[in-house]
Amino acid sequence: MVGRQAGLVVLSDADRNFLESQVRRHKAPRSLSDRCRMVLLCAQGLQSKDVAQRLGVHEHTVGKWRRRFL
Repeated sequence: MVGRQAGLVVLSDADRNFLESQVRRHKAPRSLSDRCRMVLLCAQGLQSKDVAQRLGVHEHTVGKWRRRFL
């Protein structure tokens, strides 16, 4: 059974730089850096279930942040 097709995340250079800076920032809240990590991995073409497995979150969480970013 095939699920819904996830939206393709395409990042501009400015978006990618911002997301990467938030991941590296020591004073950024963990929740923000986790969301930025999710979006960056989605932009690499990974499926939500693969991103979820890597980060230890539920795949619905990854899907939510993918949709919100798009």
